[in-house]
Amino acid sequence: MKDYETAAWRESMRLKINYNNMMKSTLILDGFTADEIKALPLEAAFKAMTAKRGQLKWRELPHNQEEIVAKIEETAAWVREEAEYFVVLGIGGSALGPIAVHQALRHLNYNELPREKRGGPRLYVLDNVDPERFAALLDVIDIQKTVFNVITKSGSTSETMSQLLIAVDLLKKAVGEDISRHLIATTDKEKGNLIKIAKQENLTTFIVPDGVGGRFSELCPVGLVAAAVCGIDIRELLAGAAYMDMLTQNENVLQNPACVLGALQKVAMDRGMNIHVMMPYADSLKYISDWYAQLWAESLGKKFGLDGKVVHAGQTPVKALGVTDQHSQVQLYTEGPFDKVVTILGVDKFRTVTPIPEGYPDIPDVHFLSGHTHNELIQAEQAATAYALTKSGHVNYTITLPEVNPFTVGELLYMFEVATAFAGELLGIDAFDQPGVEEGKKATYALLGKPGFDEKRAELAARPAEDPAYIL
Repeated sequence: MKDYETAAWRESMRLKINYNNMMKSTLILDGFTADEIKALPLEAAFKAMTAKRGQLKWRELPHNQEEIVAKIEETAAWVREEAEYFVVLGIGGSALGPIAVHQALRHLNYNELPREKRGGPRLYVLDNVDPERFAALLDVIDIQKTVFNVITKSGSTSETMSQLLIAVDLLKKAVGEDISRHLIATTDKEKGNLIKIAKQENLTTFIVPDGVGGRFSELCPVGLVAAAVCGIDIRELLAGAAYMDMLTQNENVLQNPACVLGALQKVAMDRGMNIHVMMPYADSLKYISDWYAQLWAESLGKKFGLDGKVVHAGQTPVKALGVTDQHSQVQLYTEGPFDKVVTILGVDKFRTVTPIPEGYPDIPDVHFLSGHTHNELIQAEQAATAYALTKSGHVNYTITLPEVNPFTVGELLYMFEVATAFAGELLGIDAFDQPGVEEGKKATYALLGKPGFDEKRAELAARPAEDPAYIL
């Protein structure tokens, strides 16, 4: 029996949320009150979110993927054996999730490790179409020893499909027409162009389930394939998400971790705090902030409410890293405008201990560090930042992971997803569409001459001419 299969171990890995520094009992002047939180339509929002569960297929991902996980593990085994390089082609949730989980759960210098220590191929994620990006990749990989994983549910994502065209051309020149051992597709089961290509090329294919949008897709094959290829225990990752799912079904909303987070942010937005800073105090959690930024911004940034009225809802996510950004951003957070909520991500037990040796006893300002550890130092700096923010009256709260492992990362991802859904209900918006993104896509298609976008091309052509006076 694995640790995560025992109730006592699961409970020992439960995330802890401490939001004292949001409340009036600590921030006497500007803190929130319990009554202010309770005044929100919490029960109604919870019921509305729960009623949608059948549509929100991402909520079932921790429970319904046994066959899929087995196939992923089988695929990952041959990729690890045959490939030296594993390249993810994707953008948005198709890239941010795999990057965040890999950073959290693999060696921080994974790609630089020798093969025997990595146990799998080097991982690269191409999440942009900067013309130098692909060229740079080709300088460090051998195409004949590479497996690509192209990820797009719609099969029409221009950035990803352009990368696919390049990869297929390179592969066929290097290995011949049969590229099936060098390319994996992750897409919709029947819609879009990628599934057609996958069948044409006889590719190993994984399906993005209906009702699972890109920013909610890390716990399906979108994220699990890359994780498994790099040796991450994806069953434990899903077990952590399943444990958090149990916690987030608590109808007592103020004891429900995801709902509490959503409610706190709603009160903050009502007070004009329209910036949300995510600040992990662990390099392993650095890219959780990037993943979260898409989840929060794309889900909650909406022009219209569910009633059709213009609301311009949303809160701007900002990423920071402790302690690095104590030396760049924290000055603003402690003495700047009261328009931010700072979320601190902390870790109780790091995976290693780095002692600070004895030295320079004649220089007290240096010697005081001797005998301590980097573990103590980073945790002291985390506590100091929370204190400085609180002392200056700036709201903040801390989420603590007992340790960073697949279980706790699964908890964290799932908790943030449910918190986002709950915040959407409190804001009265649809947290699962993205009309603003679609407008940009349509303009791109028109500019590149995609058939069927003549009207959009005409619209673009009719836009006001630029005034040379405003171009320097």
